[in-house]
Amino acid sequence: MAGMSEKQHKAEHRNRPTGEAFMAFMREGWAPRSSELPELTEAARYAAARRETLSAAYPGERLVVPAGGLKIRSNDTDYVFRPHSAFAHLTGLGADREPDAVLVLEPVADGEGHEACLYFVPLADRDSEDFFADSRSGEFWVGSRPTLASAAAELGMPTRHLSELPDALAKDVGPSGLAVRVVRDADREVAQQVDEARAQGGLGSQAQVDASTEADLELARTLSTQRMVKDDWEVAQMQEAVDATATAFDAVVEHLPEAVRRGRGERWVEGVFGLHARHAGNGVGYDSICAAGDHATTLHWIRNTGDVADGQLLLLDAGVETDALYTADVTRTVPVSGTFTEPQRRVYDAVLEAQEAGLAAVRPGNRFQDVHAAAIEVIARHLLDWGLLPDDVTLEQTLDAKEGQFHRRWMVHGTSHHLGIDVHDCAQALREDYVEGELREGMVLTVEPGLYFKADDLLVPEELRGIGVRIEDDVVVTADGSRNLSAMLPRTADEVEAWVRAGGRRG
Repeated sequence: MAGMSEKQHKAEHRNRPTGEAFMAFMREGWAPRSSELPELTEAARYAAARRETLSAAYPGERLVVPAGGLKIRSNDTDYVFRPHSAFAHLTGLGADREPDAVLVLEPVADGEGHEACLYFVPLADRDSEDFFADSRSGEFWVGSRPTLASAAAELGMPTRHLSELPDALAKDVGPSGLAVRVVRDADREVAQQVDEARAQGGLGSQAQVDASTEADLELARTLSTQRMVKDDWEVAQMQEAVDATATAFDAVVEHLPEAVRRGRGERWVEGVFGLHARHAGNGVGYDSICAAGDHATTLHWIRNTGDVADGQLLLLDAGVETDALYTADVTRTVPVSGTFTEPQRRVYDAVLEAQEAGLAAVRPGNRFQDVHAAAIEVIARHLLDWGLLPDDVTLEQTLDAKEGQFHRRWMVHGTSHHLGIDVHDCAQALREDYVEGELREGMVLTVEPGLYFKADDLLVPEELRGIGVRIEDDVVVTADGSRNLSAMLPRTADEVEAWVRAGGRRG
């Protein structure tokens, strides 16, 4: 039974008993709740260090990071809650924890650092109506919730009831008082509360509103950029996500004959992977791409409505998300029947060579964009050798960023992106910090070149039409190079064929 969001203004059709005798009956006869408090979690310990880094960047300013609220799926049914990535990163709360919660970093009186406080709706007392009647947060509807005390113990920070948030946001705000920054895209209602506090504090002119909006955007960029270098706990989370993903890939390969037999096999593949993702972690980190045949030439094919047939390639781009919300992002392209045709293998080997070049470029001191440059040069060279580029174009000309790029007809995407709490992590970082930035130890990124020859592309030989290949691995930058987190999965054509023939059993 689904709960109804407070933000949905719908007619109420539930029959709610309101008699005093019933109310009294519901409140009595319950066993005492445990008073034992949880220990501080490992995730929270690392989150505290991240808050200190953020605090140093904004001395004397109040920082507001909402978790966000439930989002409507249809009518009075919500999607499973996922907190905003910045909130999860700074609190250690993941999975479907604490919708509507807000983290506030309050500057301390002497201007040195901040005190963090979490505002949320705690477990309702059993003598309250909310205990059994509140479909959004009542224990009868959504299960037991943390108390203020238990959340404080788990997270290592003070906690307060969400009802106290408006006063906390408005306190001392003004031209000669505190500046406030908020992560605006996390929760529209909280952002509006901050705007109202600013206006009431005398910051309501258009110039002041514009300055405040820019300050909020800068906070979002800072939080996004801060996630670029992962700490040891985050790298371990990424390895956990990749390990679970590899197990799910094995299951998909094992089920390929069933996907062929049943019809609409892309959905069967999606379901098998999703089962393992939900069992091993929080679920999938993004909608799985389960693309057979020509569907593999559509980069973000998530409809997954097609059949899977012998003789085709299956491109599976999928990742398991841990309960702490760190996601893998791995792609393998496999021959459904266990054997590549000659054209399929030719394309596959070209992509593998490009990936090897990209992987070799992942090392400290190189720039992020060097990874793409290394991989795409291999892609362009193969396309030139196959006679697919215009007759008068050289390799150097097609690699020219302004006047060339003809090879991008068959690989239009970049080779890499940062990976972490978001599948496309750190997306709000500035170009000079991301694309043009230097690779540093602790960064986690993908290396994923591909070639995609659409079935209706008349510029390629008929034997290549309908072939789409991508190979993607997740790597962490180390002190002297990189470590492939997903190296346990087969990559060469021979290894992949053996994997499929063995029904998903590796090595």
